[in-house]
Amino acid sequence: MKYILTITRYIVGILFIFSGLVKANDPLGLSYKMQEFFEVWGLHGLDNYTLLLSILMIAFEIIAGIAVIIGWQMRVFSWLLLALIIFFTFLTAYALFSGKIRTCGCFGDCIPLTAAQSFTKDLILLGLILLLFRYRNTIVTTMGTRNAVLLLGLTTLFSFGFQWWVLRHLPMIDCLPYKRGYGIANQMKIPAGSIPDSTVITFVYNKAGKDLEFTADKFPEDFNEDTYKFVKRFDKLVRKGNAEPPIKDFVLIAPSGTDTTQAIISQAGAMQWLFIKEIRPASLAEIKRRILELREIASTKNIPLIVITPSAEDVYAQLSAELQNVPVLRSDVVAVKTAARYPVTLYLINQGGIVDKWSLPDIDKAIRTLTSL
Repeated sequence: MKYILTITRYIVGILFIFSGLVKANDPLGLSYKMQEFFEVWGLHGLDNYTLLLSILMIAFEIIAGIAVIIGWQMRVFSWLLLALIIFFTFLTAYALFSGKIRTCGCFGDCIPLTAAQSFTKDLILLGLILLLFRYRNTIVTTMGTRNAVLLLGLTTLFSFGFQWWVLRHLPMIDCLPYKRGYGIANQMKIPAGSIPDSTVITFVYNKAGKDLEFTADKFPEDFNEDTYKFVKRFDKLVRKGNAEPPIKDFVLIAPSGTDTTQAIISQAGAMQWLFIKEIRPASLAEIKRRILELREIASTKNIPLIVITPSAEDVYAQLSAELQNVPVLRSDVVAVKTAARYPVTLYLINQGGIVDKWSLPDIDKAIRTLTSL
């Protein structure tokens, strides 16, 4: 049993560390997934706390993974792990059986899992953690207290420090559809070989005051237009496919209401796209200064600057002077949240392809790149 427990500890620990590291690369991704769950449940008041919850949960996964591997304080961590895996299993079960959420974000955007795959993974982990929980009193660490505390302390610093870094400088490993080197137009197309949704034409007729539903190949034997009154016809989903483009709902709307998406992404030459998801009061002065610098580059280097935001009115109100002669295009908030993992993110676009991107704190790097073109 000792060897079985040791192997189980390593499996559970490595899985938790791996899961935490993948999500730590993009804490905002998990935050948005939490918001999706909260919106389905009607808990909109928790939206403002999802990023904090995301950071804490990710850090705990990594720390708990290390603790399990070294067998540190298993009487405590076994309870915490059991509570966490029960919570995860509930979430994946809800996503699978309710059909309201397609993925749970267990491994972030880098390793997308279906709801069924996530649920199966959590059931296996639940079994392994139950085994550790059953024998928690027999698991003793071979590492000294001082070394264990030092290791867990360093793990804690890394867990929070790495998340702080990617939140400030964009994900270290970009797994999003707006990745460097990708073409926007291609990402908006359905991938070759995708399986479309399977649907069947369904009719609803009223007979004697009761609505009856049937498909085109299964009309009632006594059907006639005198007793059956047509109500409606619709396509009923039989099997969900995967025929969805990586980039969905990306539109660029001009102030006049015109859809300029295709005109912008097919424009020849280099462009600057400045995504503004939100303007935080603490960074307003810096945003103003940076826009003036980017406008200067647009003029001297002939690299047009456009602003893309879900809240054009608010952006105009706060940056009216700086945005003179700069087109401000409105886009879907989800698309902007996906493209801009920092509230203000600059893209260098060339022929509709993503050359590079920078968060607001890294604009100096962007300016050096742009002025060298």
